[in-house]
Amino acid sequence: MKRERQIFIKTRHRNERMKNFLLLLLLCAASCAVPMSPKRKEEEEMKLVQKYLENYYSFKSHRMPVKRWKSDKGVVNKIKEMQEFIGLEVTGKLDSNTLEVIQKPRCGVPDVAEFSTFTGQPKWKKKNLKYRILNYTPDMAPADVDANIKEAFTVWSNVTPLTFTQVDSGDADILISFAAKVHNDFNPFDGPGGTVAHAYAPGNGIGGDAHFDEDENWTKGSQGSNLFFVAAHEFGHSLGLSHSKYPNSLMYPVYRYFDSRTFHLHQDDITGIQYLYGPSSKPPKEPPKSTVSLEPVEPTEPLPRKPCGPNLTFDAVTSFRGEIMFFKDKYFWHKHPTTKEVDFDLISSLWSHLPSGVDAAYEIMDKDETYLFKGNEFWVVKGDTLLSGYPKKISVLGFPKGVKKIDAALYNANTRKTYYFVSYKFWSYDERRQSMDKKTTLIRDEFPGINGKLDAAFQHKGFFYFLRGSRQFEFDPFAKKVTRVLRSNFWFPC
Repeated sequence: MKRERQIFIKTRHRNERMKNFLLLLLLCAASCAVPMSPKRKEEEEMKLVQKYLENYYSFKSHRMPVKRWKSDKGVVNKIKEMQEFIGLEVTGKLDSNTLEVIQKPRCGVPDVAEFSTFTGQPKWKKKNLKYRILNYTPDMAPADVDANIKEAFTVWSNVTPLTFTQVDSGDADILISFAAKVHNDFNPFDGPGGTVAHAYAPGNGIGGDAHFDEDENWTKGSQGSNLFFVAAHEFGHSLGLSHSKYPNSLMYPVYRYFDSRTFHLHQDDITGIQYLYGPSSKPPKEPPKSTVSLEPVEPTEPLPRKPCGPNLTFDAVTSFRGEIMFFKDKYFWHKHPTTKEVDFDLISSLWSHLPSGVDAAYEIMDKDETYLFKGNEFWVVKGDTLLSGYPKKISVLGFPKGVKKIDAALYNANTRKTYYFVSYKFWSYDERRQSMDKKTTLIRDEFPGINGKLDAAFQHKGFFYFLRGSRQFEFDPFAKKVTRVLRSNFWFPC
């Protein structure tokens, strides 16, 4: 009898466990996420870019089926237009870099649009402007909101004759408010992420007003949406500026957090606002004691903005999100290969934690990562963001102790190998296996016609470019020969 009771109890427990297991399966079937099919994922991505192009690039889809997008010339051209403006590699395809950018928080003002409020270069006809904060976000103390808004206006008053005064009631030129979703301007916000704010060009009624999406997490630091930087950008629109295509510009449409200790207005911002209002007549002054450095700092460098000197050499060169970046001392130039515009700035204005005098640099486009070397250390950045865990010693890549620095580096997208040049030889690193090849090779043996120590190297449109002194050598890796000998500053409008 006792044994039969034990068998009964065990059977009952086993049945209960089976029931619980089946119940768990049913719950998972009802609630667990089902992996999205590749076709469905592609359709969702196309819908995302469709909305982006319609919102910011005046694209008219005319209810075109999503499946026809890939073959539509108008869509491809619009994607190219967006990629060129944002500073990406212009492919016309929805590559990973493009999809990443269109999902980043940004300003709600279109980059390219038939936008009536910006026609005819509108500007305020008076120099003394009033602003009023209609309501406050619960994310921050009202005193911090007041301080951040004041500092954002100071960015523009420092370089123009304009003054900005806060009023608590009555009429004001610029009204500032926090709102979510629909907020009575026919331009609803979209919830967390996406559009973080928008503003209107100078004019009557809503002209000049700035709206901030309450669904964002507003902060005075690096987390969430930094109110100072977003407000400074939006007030540029309130004063009449449109978006800039320079990634280091305050008026660049995609939201980024700048290190407040090194922040200064980009020359493109200064040129634009002074074109509308003229330069400031106030004498230079010390930056105010606050959490943000507001005084615009223009480099007082001995280097020219366009490196056209016959003897100028470069420390490192790399592709960077569709552009080519040239390093020299504590500065860098960058430009798109198809345009004449050259941008020149301090390295610290983009990457505040990097040292001056970069020895070597290269980009892995598939990962949107750029590697920068100085001495026996290296850093990895993704756009203007320094990845955590860096710097690291170059020894972790597999270099022997005798290697103290890299002269030049180049990522070969065809073989997915990175070449590190040291003196007259080079190491090859296999990015697939994440390991260094054991043997080194003489530069001249692998790249006939390239003799001697290199200053810099990079790849562009299938060709390798090796820089030494004031010359660069264009090398065809398939034909294994030098195809052209060019000046090092060949890429600049000299």
